[in-house]
Amino acid sequence: MIDTHAHLTKRLNEKFELPAISRVILAGSTLEDSEENIDLASQFPGTLSAAVGVHPQEIIFDETRLEDLLQNNPGIVAVGECGLDFSHEFNFKEQERKFRAQIELAITYRKPLIIHARKAVDETVVILNEYAKIVGGVFHCYSGGRKRIPKITDLGERWFMGIDGNVTYEEGLAGVVKSIPKDRLVLETDSPLLTPLPYRGEKNKPDWVLYVYRKVAEIWQMSFEETERIIDDNAQRLFQIV
Repeated sequence: MIDTHAHLTKRLNEKFELPAISRVILAGSTLEDSEENIDLASQFPGTLSAAVGVHPQEIIFDETRLEDLLQNNPGIVAVGECGLDFSHEFNFKEQERKFRAQIELAITYRKPLIIHARKAVDETVVILNEYAKIVGGVFHCYSGGRKRIPKITDLGERWFMGIDGNVTYEEGLAGVVKSIPKDRLVLETDSPLLTPLPYRGEKNKPDWVLYVYRKVAEIWQMSFEETERIIDDNAQRLFQIV
């Protein structure tokens, strides 16, 4: 099993526990978190993989510093999470500037993008359509419903959607999962958030991606083993990991 999106930095997790699952992608939301991701991944190679990026609502954005991380750490597997977030008061032009800068870095360093698109899937897709032929990525914690799935798949075969622990308790997400092509789905925890049943209410951890896999197997009406094979293959293709 592969958790394709977790935050394990000290800022969010008082106690670090090495996950028991095969791989965890550490998403970056600030420059500081991104640097810590690199440090953690270097301590546990083969289990933790670092992504670097700046969340759209993060105020501090130093493109030069972010590029330095990419230039000096070839083991980085993705750029993000980055994108657009219209859930609170926002400055579209500033978010777009930061987003495009990170897209360009992903292209330059040949990394996929981890996309954060909250209440902004349509606007995010419009921007990505300009770059989709030369970059891939994942819509982390996909929240665009069934009707926007074709917009993502139309970006190209290198674009995926991530589903989290809320699929275990939000009934509407089952229909979304059914509508996502099986070869375009990856699973994630977004630790320490979005804890799945039966642990909802507790701080999430990567090992609990197990319950997301189980739920998807139930939705697909397939064995756990076959579901795991398909999902893990998708994650390996997305992030170019083995």
